[in-house]
Amino acid sequence: MAAELMASLVVTDVTVGGMTCAACVRRVEKKLAKLEGVTATVNLATGLARVSHPAAVAPEDLITAVEQAGYQAALPEREDEEPTGEADEAASDEARSERERIVVTALLAVPVLVLSMVPALQFRNWQWLCFVLAAPVAVWSAWPFHIRALRGLRHSTATMDTLVSLGVAASFSWSVYALFLGGAGEPGMRMSFSLVPSASEGMAHLYLEAAVSVPLFVLTGRFLEARARRGTGTALRSLAELAAKKVTVRDEQGERSVPIEQLRVGQVFVVRPGERVATDGRVVEGSSAVDLSLVTGESEPVEVSPGSALVGGAVNAGGLLLVEATAVGADTQLARITRLVTEAQAGKARAQRLADAVAGVFVPVVLAIAVTVLGFWLGAGADSQAALTACVAVLVVACPCALGLATPTALMAATGRGAQLGVLVSGPQTLEALQHVDTVVLDKTGTLTTGHMTVAEVTVLPGALGQDAVVRLAGAVERGSEHPIGRAVTAYAGRTQASGPLPGVTDFAAVPGHGVSGRVDGLTVEVGAPDGKLPRALAKALAEAEEAAHTPVLVRVDGRAKALIAVGDLVRPGSYRAVERLRRLGIRPVLATGDRTAPAQAVAAALNIDEVHARCTPEDKAALVRRLKEDGARVAVVGDGVNDAAALAEADLGFAMGNGTDVAIGAADLTLVRGDIEALVDAVRLARRTLGTIRANLVWAFGYNAVTVPLAMVGLLDPMFAAAAMSVSSVLVVANSLRLRTWQPSAARGRSHPGTRGAKAGAR
Repeated sequence: MAAELMASLVVTDVTVGGMTCAACVRRVEKKLAKLEGVTATVNLATGLARVSHPAAVAPEDLITAVEQAGYQAALPEREDEEPTGEADEAASDEARSERERIVVTALLAVPVLVLSMVPALQFRNWQWLCFVLAAPVAVWSAWPFHIRALRGLRHSTATMDTLVSLGVAASFSWSVYALFLGGAGEPGMRMSFSLVPSASEGMAHLYLEAAVSVPLFVLTGRFLEARARRGTGTALRSLAELAAKKVTVRDEQGERSVPIEQLRVGQVFVVRPGERVATDGRVVEGSSAVDLSLVTGESEPVEVSPGSALVGGAVNAGGLLLVEATAVGADTQLARITRLVTEAQAGKARAQRLADAVAGVFVPVVLAIAVTVLGFWLGAGADSQAALTACVAVLVVACPCALGLATPTALMAATGRGAQLGVLVSGPQTLEALQHVDTVVLDKTGTLTTGHMTVAEVTVLPGALGQDAVVRLAGAVERGSEHPIGRAVTAYAGRTQASGPLPGVTDFAAVPGHGVSGRVDGLTVEVGAPDGKLPRALAKALAEAEEAAHTPVLVRVDGRAKALIAVGDLVRPGSYRAVERLRRLGIRPVLATGDRTAPAQAVAAALNIDEVHARCTPEDKAALVRRLKEDGARVAVVGDGVNDAAALAEADLGFAMGNGTDVAIGAADLTLVRGDIEALVDAVRLARRTLGTIRANLVWAFGYNAVTVPLAMVGLLDPMFAAAAMSVSSVLVVANSLRLRTWQPSAARGRSHPGTRGAKAGAR
């Protein structure tokens, strides 16, 4: 039965409104967990609840449960729906309302604060003017706190709003009593002020400055905090803004502009210079340079031509392109990136779960402490004003808000920044695991190397035929070959020839295991594996190619050896620096590949990798990971193919190259979108910086309460300064997290290794 229940679990996101602190988060999670089979993770920074529930539990039941906890709830807009903008409009209206409330509160509160704090300005009956100004602040300005506190009381719960509401009510009520019944309303009354609260004679002391300062500072702090929290989601909103709204479709009816929702797979659309690519597709006509920096983090423009794949959201920096759509809507790479970042931000780190658990009991404990402090001071014979001061200060200064924001704001900023750099993190657990990784198992083909055959070196004998002429002849003959080596030679010849298209070939013949031949421009050209004795220069080039594990290809013209072309799967330029930087981070690189020993050893030698495992099957790679883990290593695996999926799943952490297979990406915890192995190093450094920021936030959040609450208990903290300190604590936590938005992976990447060594392909 349990297995059937687990198999039928679905995940639903619910937007939760009205949460103000970590105690609210705990309340919503507990309320949802009361539904049978339901577990929930609530994020204070995003206002999103990720709920895992049986299919029998309808989303409406989840919304009802949240509302019964005293909060607002709604389902987010679906990906296949056109955004209505209602959420943004509502958020804008709410921000405007809060701003107006703060302005009015400040106009009313500032005169009260000045008159209460500067005795020299206290004119006759000044206290009554302060009362008239303070009353709207204590009631109208603090009304949101009072309403949420009463709502929590109806649901037998207490939050930060409860503390603020009680603090304001106690301060204002005492002041009303003192004015009307305690003699503070007498004309000519004067009231002294000090930074440290002290008892005054009789009942003349007022707390109107506390009654107005608490709402003013808390409202201002939350407004600034909300603005900063919106800033942590800037990267995610930037990704969403990359999606095109309109697209120019070309068909037999001509060109017409249609909404992006009407575009279908297989349709051809136009991308003019400067325009954004509407969706994923394949170039069918035209060539251009495309800027992918906003999508994959790739800084250099990429040249595309007919047959090249394009990613939606890229910017066309050159000529006119005709593109056939290969994916639309939620199936595009941009949509998948946005979805992954959103899911990552919805998760919780272990440290945040601990903070939420503490915050869940924090407010009731603070209420108990405040009552105890009041009773202790009164029981000890202290002045009732001093007792009230200490009680109100305890209520106001205690702040679980910083605890609730310490982790999610840092994670939002970090995952967003990672997406900008081409690093997609699946969740906070990935960041936590990443900081402990000490061993990385690297695949070779497609990870450390480019994954396709490329001409590495051309050696031509001196004579009538120069290098361009020899390459032109070889490329023309190989054009009729389907072998990867032949395609590499033809592609190289096409790129390097400025004299137009390659010439035609007659009498073409292909000999399996040897090569191809044909007549070009009246010359007999043979391209194939070297055999027999070679001239000294070509023999030297052959030895160098074999040492580098390249495939040597000999070019003969009219029966005479003229050139030797070295072809191989070249090491990515960034791999040299990436492996070096991994070592500096204390991470040991291990090469595991299904390729033969010679190419594997050549790549390892080029990258200075000591441990090499060649001819590995998928099972061998998974077994290698298990052995390393049994030896105590924290293992990460980087791969791009189906044969890497088992090892990726077996590892403590799996990295998939963004240009790899869907199977590899699905099995990985982290995806390197830009297909650059250096992104792995960036991910490690970003994880360490993020967790350092989270630790600093939590130290501040716990330390703040550990210092200020005792000060308030012994009467050394004025309620007004307690309110300011409480508001500042939350803003500081969010501001510290915002620094991750500008984190840079490296001051300079440096130059790539001058050599280009790679893996050897099979001879023909």
